[in-house]
Amino acid sequence: MPAEALQKDSLFQTLIATAVDGIIVIDSNAIIQIYSAACERLFGYAAPEVIGQNVKMLMPAPYREAHDGYVEHYRKTGERRIIGIGREVVGQRKDGATFPMYLSVGEGRLNDQQIFVGIIHDLTAQQNARQRMQELQSELLHVSRLSAMGQMTAALAHELNQPLTAIMNYVTAARRTIAGKDDPQITRSLELLDKAANQTTRAGQIIRRLRDFVEKRDADRTQQSLNPVVEEAIALGFVGAADANVKVRTELDPSLPPVMIDKIQIQQVLLNLIRNGIEAMKSSTKREMTIKTARLDGNAVEFTIEDTGPGFTPYVASRLFQPFLTTKDKGMGIGLSICQSIVEAHEGRIWATPNRGTGVTFHIALPSAQTG
Repeated sequence: MPAEALQKDSLFQTLIATAVDGIIVIDSNAIIQIYSAACERLFGYAAPEVIGQNVKMLMPAPYREAHDGYVEHYRKTGERRIIGIGREVVGQRKDGATFPMYLSVGEGRLNDQQIFVGIIHDLTAQQNARQRMQELQSELLHVSRLSAMGQMTAALAHELNQPLTAIMNYVTAARRTIAGKDDPQITRSLELLDKAANQTTRAGQIIRRLRDFVEKRDADRTQQSLNPVVEEAIALGFVGAADANVKVRTELDPSLPPVMIDKIQIQQVLLNLIRNGIEAMKSSTKREMTIKTARLDGNAVEFTIEDTGPGFTPYVASRLFQPFLTTKDKGMGIGLSICQSIVEAHEGRIWATPNRGTGVTFHIALPSAQTG
Protein backbone atom coordinates (compact mmCIF):
# COMPACT_ATOMS: atom_id res chain seq x y z
CA MET A 1 0.00 0.00 0.00
CA PRO A 2 1.43 3.44 -0.91
CA ALA A 3 2.63 5.67 1.96
CA GLU A 4 -0.13 8.20 1.32
CA ALA A 5 -2.79 5.49 1.47
CA LEU A 6 -1.28 4.12 4.67
CA GLN A 7 -1.34 7.59 6.18
CA LYS A 8 -4.98 8.10 5.26
CA ASP A 9 -5.88 4.69 6.66
CA SER A 10 -4.03 5.50 9.87
CA LEU A 11 -5.86 8.81 10.20
CA PHE A 12 -9.17 7.07 9.60
CA GLN A 13 -8.47 4.43 12.23
CA THR A 14 -7.43 7.14 14.70
CA LEU A 15 -10.68 9.01 14.01
CA ILE A 16 -12.76 5.90 14.59
CA ALA A 17 -10.87 5.05 17.77
CA THR A 18 -10.91 8.51 19.36
CA ALA A 19 -14.23 10.05 18.27
CA VAL A 20 -16.37 11.03 21.28
CA ASP A 21 -19.60 10.31 19.41
CA GLY A 22 -20.31 6.85 18.08
CA ILE A 23 -19.61 6.11 14.42
CA ILE A 24 -21.26 3.25 12.54
CA VAL A 25 -20.86 2.45 8.84
CA ILE A 26 -23.36 0.09 7.19
CA ASP A 27 -23.72 -1.15 3.62
CA SER A 28 -26.80 -0.97 1.40
CA ASN A 29 -28.23 -4.04 3.14
CA ALA A 30 -27.91 -2.42 6.59
CA ILE A 31 -25.03 -4.73 7.57
CA ILE A 32 -22.55 -3.15 9.97
CA GLN A 33 -19.07 -2.67 8.45
CA ILE A 34 -17.45 -0.32 10.95
CA TYR A 35 -18.28 0.06 14.65
CA SER A 36 -16.26 2.60 16.64
CA ALA A 37 -14.87 2.39 20.17
CA ALA A 38 -17.42 5.00 21.30
CA CYS A 39 -20.19 2.69 20.06
CA GLU A 40 -18.78 -0.09 22.20
CA ARG A 41 -19.16 2.17 25.22
CA LEU A 42 -22.64 3.35 24.19
CA PHE A 43 -24.21 0.01 23.29
CA GLY A 44 -22.18 -2.42 25.41
CA TYR A 45 -21.38 -4.70 22.46
CA ALA A 46 -17.78 -5.36 21.43
CA ALA A 47 -17.02 -4.71 17.76
CA PRO A 48 -16.74 -8.46 16.81
CA GLU A 49 -20.27 -9.00 18.17
CA VAL A 50 -21.89 -6.53 15.77
CA ILE A 51 -19.71 -6.27 12.65
CA GLY A 52 -21.40 -8.33 9.96
CA GLN A 53 -24.78 -8.09 11.70
CA ASN A 54 -27.85 -6.04 10.73
CA VAL A 55 -27.78 -2.63 12.40
CA LYS A 56 -31.33 -3.16 13.62
CA MET A 57 -29.90 -5.23 16.47
CA LEU A 58 -29.05 -1.88 18.09
CA MET A 59 -32.66 -0.68 17.94
CA PRO A 60 -35.60 -1.39 20.26
CA ALA A 61 -39.08 -2.27 19.03
CA PRO A 62 -40.85 -1.00 16.99
CA TYR A 63 -37.87 0.58 15.18
CA ARG A 64 -36.15 -2.80 14.84
CA GLU A 65 -39.06 -4.38 12.99
CA ALA A 66 -39.54 -1.37 10.72
CA HIS A 67 -35.91 -0.76 9.76
CA ASP A 68 -35.54 -3.33 6.95
CA GLY A 69 -38.70 -1.99 5.35
CA TYR A 70 -37.34 1.56 5.56
CA VAL A 71 -34.06 0.56 3.88
CA GLU A 72 -35.92 -1.27 1.12
CA HIS A 73 -38.27 1.69 0.63
CA TYR A 74 -35.29 4.04 0.28
CA ARG A 75 -33.59 1.77 -2.24
CA LYS A 76 -36.72 1.70 -4.38
CA THR A 77 -37.91 5.31 -4.09
CA GLY A 78 -34.95 7.38 -2.85
CA GLU A 79 -37.26 9.00 -0.29
CA ARG A 80 -35.25 10.16 2.72
CA ARG A 81 -36.61 10.09 6.24
CA ILE A 82 -33.43 10.65 8.22
CA ILE A 83 -30.52 10.60 5.75
CA GLY A 84 -28.94 14.02 5.57
CA ILE A 85 -31.35 15.36 8.19
CA GLY A 86 -30.76 13.80 11.60
CA ARG A 87 -33.23 13.36 14.45
CA GLU A 88 -33.71 12.10 17.97
CA VAL A 89 -34.20 8.33 18.12
CA VAL A 90 -33.82 5.55 20.70
CA GLY A 91 -30.99 3.01 20.90
CA GLN A 92 -30.90 -0.30 22.74
CA ARG A 93 -27.91 -1.50 24.74
CA LYS A 94 -26.73 -5.10 25.03
CA ASP A 95 -28.46 -5.45 28.39
CA GLY A 96 -31.79 -4.39 26.86
CA ALA A 97 -31.80 -0.89 28.33
CA THR A 98 -32.76 1.92 25.97
CA PHE A 99 -31.32 5.43 25.76
CA PRO A 100 -32.09 8.60 23.79
CA MET A 101 -29.67 9.58 21.05
CA TYR A 102 -29.34 12.00 18.18
CA LEU A 103 -28.61 10.15 14.94
CA SER A 104 -27.14 11.90 11.91
CA VAL A 105 -26.87 9.76 8.77
CA GLY A 106 -24.84 10.55 5.68
CA GLU A 107 -24.68 8.61 2.41
CA GLY A 108 -21.60 7.94 0.29
CA ARG A 109 -19.69 5.41 -1.76
CA LEU A 110 -16.62 3.39 -0.85
CA ASN A 111 -14.92 1.16 -3.43
CA ASP A 112 -17.99 1.56 -5.68
CA GLN A 113 -20.22 0.32 -2.88
CA GLN A 114 -23.04 2.35 -1.36
CA ILE A 115 -22.49 3.02 2.34
CA PHE A 116 -24.27 4.93 5.10
CA VAL A 117 -22.37 6.62 7.94
CA GLY A 118 -24.21 7.14 11.21
CA ILE A 119 -22.96 9.58 13.88
CA ILE A 120 -24.51 8.85 17.28
CA HIS A 121 -24.66 11.40 20.10
CA ASP A 122 -25.90 10.15 23.47
CA LEU A 123 -28.65 12.45 24.80
CA THR A 124 -29.02 10.76 28.19
CA ALA A 125 -27.31 13.55 30.16
CA GLN A 126 -29.23 16.28 28.35
CA GLN A 127 -32.53 14.48 28.82
CA ASN A 128 -31.85 13.91 32.52
CA ALA A 129 -30.95 17.57 32.95
CA ARG A 130 -34.09 18.64 31.10
CA GLN A 131 -36.22 16.34 33.24
CA ARG A 132 -34.56 17.67 36.40
CA MET A 133 -35.26 21.22 35.25
CA GLN A 134 -38.91 20.36 34.65
CA GLU A 135 -39.19 18.70 38.05
CA LEU A 136 -37.54 21.64 39.78
CA GLN A 137 -39.72 24.10 37.91
CA SER A 138 -42.78 22.12 39.00
CA GLU A 139 -41.51 22.15 42.61
CA LEU A 140 -40.91 25.88 42.44
CA LEU A 141 -44.37 26.47 41.04
CA HIS A 142 -45.86 24.34 43.83
CA VAL A 143 -43.88 26.19 46.50
CA SER A 144 -44.85 29.51 44.91
CA ARG A 145 -48.53 28.59 45.07
CA LEU A 146 -48.23 27.48 48.68
CA SER A 147 -46.36 30.64 49.57
CA ALA A 148 -48.92 32.77 47.79
CA MET A 149 -51.68 30.98 49.64
CA GLY A 150 -49.86 31.52 52.92
CA GLN A 151 -49.28 35.18 52.23
CA MET A 152 -52.91 35.69 51.27
CA THR A 153 -54.07 33.76 54.31
CA ALA A 154 -51.97 35.90 56.63
CA ALA A 155 -53.20 39.09 54.96
CA LEU A 156 -56.84 37.97 55.05
CA ALA A 157 -56.50 36.90 58.69
CA HIS A 158 -55.22 40.34 59.56
CA GLU A 159 -58.00 42.06 57.60
CA LEU A 160 -60.80 39.81 58.90
CA ASN A 161 -59.81 40.07 62.55
CA GLN A 162 -60.87 43.70 62.63
CA PRO A 163 -64.47 43.21 61.40
CA LEU A 164 -64.81 40.08 63.55
CA THR A 165 -63.76 42.09 66.59
CA ALA A 166 -66.26 44.80 65.63
CA ILE A 167 -69.04 42.21 65.24
CA MET A 168 -68.28 40.80 68.68
CA ASN A 169 -68.37 44.30 70.19
CA TYR A 170 -71.71 45.06 68.53
CA VAL A 171 -73.18 41.76 69.68
CA THR A 172 -71.98 42.38 73.24
CA ALA A 173 -73.41 45.91 73.19
CA ALA A 174 -76.77 44.70 71.82
CA ARG A 175 -76.96 42.01 74.50
CA ARG A 176 -76.30 44.54 77.25
CA THR A 177 -78.93 46.88 75.81
CA ILE A 178 -81.75 44.38 75.98
CA ALA A 179 -80.61 42.24 78.92
CA GLY A 180 -82.74 42.20 82.07
CA LYS A 181 -86.08 42.69 80.34
CA ASP A 182 -88.74 40.05 80.90
CA ASP A 183 -90.10 39.47 77.43
CA PRO A 184 -90.25 36.20 75.44
CA GLN A 185 -89.04 37.93 72.26
CA ILE A 186 -86.15 39.53 74.09
CA THR A 187 -85.23 36.18 75.61
CA ARG A 188 -85.23 34.66 72.12
CA SER A 189 -83.13 37.57 70.84
CA LEU A 190 -80.61 37.03 73.62
CA GLU A 191 -80.30 33.37 72.58
CA LEU A 192 -79.65 34.38 68.98
CA LEU A 193 -77.09 36.97 70.03
CA ASP A 194 -75.29 34.34 72.11
CA LYS A 195 -75.16 32.05 69.08
CA ALA A 196 -73.85 34.90 66.92
CA ALA A 197 -71.16 35.62 69.52
CA ASN A 198 -70.15 31.94 69.65
CA GLN A 199 -69.87 31.73 65.87
CA THR A 200 -67.85 34.94 65.74
CA THR A 201 -65.46 33.50 68.34
CA ARG A 202 -65.25 30.28 66.32
CA ALA A 203 -64.43 32.19 63.13
CA GLY A 204 -61.65 34.03 64.94
CA GLN A 205 -60.20 30.74 66.22
CA ILE A 206 -60.24 29.25 62.71
CA ILE A 207 -58.37 32.27 61.36
CA ARG A 208 -55.81 32.13 64.16
CA ARG A 209 -55.20 28.42 63.54
CA LEU A 210 -54.76 29.09 59.82
CA ARG A 211 -52.32 31.91 60.50
CA ASP A 212 -50.36 29.80 63.00
CA PHE A 213 -50.19 26.95 60.48
CA VAL A 214 -48.89 29.27 57.75
CA GLU A 215 -46.34 31.03 59.93
CA LYS A 216 -44.94 27.89 61.61
CA ARG A 217 -44.24 25.75 58.57
CA ASP A 218 -40.69 24.33 58.71
CA ALA A 219 -38.19 24.85 55.91
CA ASP A 220 -36.02 21.99 54.65
CA ARG A 221 -32.61 23.61 55.07
CA THR A 222 -29.32 22.04 54.10
CA GLN A 223 -25.80 23.35 53.62
CA GLN A 224 -25.42 24.48 50.02
CA SER A 225 -22.87 26.12 47.77
CA LEU A 226 -24.64 29.25 46.55
CA ASN A 227 -23.21 29.47 43.01
CA PRO A 228 -24.70 26.18 41.69
CA VAL A 229 -28.05 27.17 43.23
CA VAL A 230 -27.87 30.49 41.37
CA GLU A 231 -26.79 28.86 38.09
CA GLU A 232 -29.69 26.41 38.21
CA ALA A 233 -32.15 29.22 38.95
CA ILE A 234 -30.79 31.22 35.99
CA ALA A 235 -31.35 28.25 33.67
CA LEU A 236 -34.89 27.88 35.00
CA GLY A 237 -35.60 31.60 34.85
CA PHE A 238 -34.81 31.77 31.15
CA VAL A 239 -36.82 28.70 30.15
CA GLY A 240 -39.21 29.90 27.45
CA ALA A 241 -37.69 33.40 27.48
CA ALA A 242 -35.71 33.18 24.23
CA ASP A 243 -38.01 35.73 22.58
CA ALA A 244 -37.22 38.25 25.31
CA ASN A 245 -33.74 38.67 23.76
CA VAL A 246 -32.09 39.39 27.11
CA LYS A 247 -28.31 39.24 27.37
CA VAL A 248 -27.19 37.65 30.64
CA ARG A 249 -23.84 38.21 32.31
CA THR A 250 -22.77 36.38 35.46
CA GLU A 251 -20.01 37.20 37.94
CA LEU A 252 -20.01 34.40 40.51
CA ASP A 253 -17.39 34.55 43.26
CA PRO A 254 -15.78 31.08 43.51
CA SER A 255 -14.58 31.71 47.09
CA LEU A 256 -18.03 31.97 48.69
CA PRO A 257 -18.56 30.10 51.96
CA PRO A 258 -21.52 27.67 52.05
CA VAL A 259 -24.96 28.80 53.20
CA MET A 260 -27.63 26.98 55.19
CA ILE A 261 -30.77 27.34 53.06
CA ASP A 262 -33.92 25.74 51.78
CA LYS A 263 -32.70 25.41 48.19
CA ILE A 264 -36.17 25.40 46.62
CA GLN A 265 -37.27 28.49 48.51
CA ILE A 266 -34.13 30.49 47.68
CA GLN A 267 -34.40 29.45 44.03
CA GLN A 268 -38.01 30.59 44.13
CA VAL A 269 -36.77 34.04 45.20
CA LEU A 270 -34.18 34.10 42.41
CA LEU A 271 -36.64 32.82 39.84
CA ASN A 272 -39.17 35.48 40.76
CA LEU A 273 -36.59 38.28 40.54
CA ILE A 274 -35.21 37.01 37.22
CA ARG A 275 -38.67 36.72 35.70
CA ASN A 276 -39.59 40.17 37.00
CA GLY A 277 -36.44 41.60 35.43
CA ILE A 278 -37.13 39.95 32.08
CA GLU A 279 -40.67 41.29 32.07
CA ALA A 280 -39.53 44.76 33.15
CA MET A 281 -37.16 44.96 30.15
CA LYS A 282 -39.68 43.88 27.50
CA SER A 283 -40.18 47.48 26.37
CA SER A 284 -36.52 48.52 26.80
CA THR A 285 -34.13 48.98 23.91
CA LYS A 286 -31.23 47.73 26.00
CA ARG A 287 -31.96 44.37 27.60
CA GLU A 288 -29.15 43.21 29.83
CA MET A 289 -29.20 41.35 33.12
CA THR A 290 -26.18 41.00 35.39
CA ILE A 291 -26.22 38.41 38.16
CA LYS A 292 -23.44 38.41 40.74
CA THR A 293 -22.48 36.64 43.94
CA ALA A 294 -19.97 38.06 46.40
CA ARG A 295 -18.67 37.69 49.93
CA LEU A 296 -19.74 40.50 52.25
CA ASP A 297 -17.80 41.88 55.19
CA GLY A 298 -18.47 39.64 58.13
CA ASN A 299 -20.07 36.25 57.98
CA ALA A 300 -22.42 36.79 55.02
CA VAL A 301 -22.79 36.38 51.26
CA GLU A 302 -24.75 38.43 48.74
CA PHE A 303 -26.25 37.91 45.33
CA THR A 304 -27.52 40.71 43.13
CA ILE A 305 -29.73 40.85 40.06
CA GLU A 306 -29.38 43.98 37.94
CA ASP A 307 -31.60 44.82 34.96
CA THR A 308 -31.86 47.67 32.45
CA GLY A 309 -35.60 48.14 32.72
CA PRO A 310 -37.43 51.38 33.54
CA GLY A 311 -36.96 51.04 37.31
CA PHE A 312 -39.60 52.07 39.87
CA THR A 313 -41.44 55.26 40.62
CA PRO A 314 -40.75 56.74 44.09
CA TYR A 315 -44.22 55.60 45.20
CA VAL A 316 -43.60 51.97 44.18
CA ALA A 317 -40.02 52.00 45.48
CA SER A 318 -41.19 53.06 48.95
CA ARG A 319 -43.76 50.24 49.10
CA LEU A 320 -41.92 47.62 47.09
CA PHE A 321 -42.36 44.67 49.44
CA GLN A 322 -45.90 45.40 50.60
CA PRO A 323 -48.49 42.74 49.72
CA PHE A 324 -50.88 43.40 46.83
CA LEU A 325 -48.78 46.22 45.33
CA THR A 326 -48.12 45.50 41.65
CA THR A 327 -47.02 47.28 38.49
CA LYS A 328 -48.25 44.42 36.28
CA ASP A 329 -51.59 44.44 34.49
CA LYS A 330 -52.41 40.93 35.71
CA GLY A 331 -50.15 40.71 38.73
CA MET A 332 -51.35 39.96 42.26
CA GLY A 333 -48.60 41.95 43.96
CA ILE A 334 -47.50 39.20 46.33
CA GLY A 335 -44.31 37.95 44.63
CA LEU A 336 -41.87 40.38 46.26
CA SER A 337 -43.68 40.11 49.57
CA ILE A 338 -43.19 36.34 49.45
CA CYS A 339 -39.53 36.83 48.53
CA GLN A 340 -39.05 39.07 51.54
CA SER A 341 -40.74 36.53 53.83
CA ILE A 342 -38.48 33.72 52.56
CA VAL A 343 -35.27 35.75 52.84
CA GLU A 344 -36.12 37.03 56.33
CA ALA A 345 -37.00 33.49 57.43
CA HIS A 346 -33.41 32.63 56.43
CA GLU A 347 -32.20 35.49 58.67
CA GLY A 348 -31.27 37.46 55.58
CA ARG A 349 -32.20 40.77 54.02
CA ILE A 350 -33.55 41.82 50.62
CA TRP A 351 -33.59 45.34 49.22
CA ALA A 352 -33.51 47.21 45.91
CA THR A 353 -31.43 50.15 44.66
CA PRO A 354 -31.87 52.23 41.48
CA ASN A 355 -29.08 51.99 38.91
CA ARG A 356 -27.14 55.04 37.78
CA GLY A 357 -28.41 54.58 34.25
CA THR A 358 -31.65 52.66 33.89
CA GLY A 359 -33.13 49.79 35.77
CA VAL A 360 -32.88 48.49 39.29
CA THR A 361 -30.68 46.11 41.26
CA PHE A 362 -32.09 43.69 43.81
CA HIS A 363 -29.75 42.63 46.62
CA ILE A 364 -30.14 39.56 48.82
CA ALA A 365 -27.78 39.05 51.74
CA LEU A 366 -27.68 35.74 53.60
CA PRO A 367 -25.61 34.56 56.55
CA SER A 368 -23.08 31.90 55.69
CA ALA A 369 -23.06 28.48 57.31
CA GLN A 370 -19.61 29.15 58.75
CA THR A 371 -19.61 30.16 62.37
CA GLY A 372 -15.96 31.01 62.70
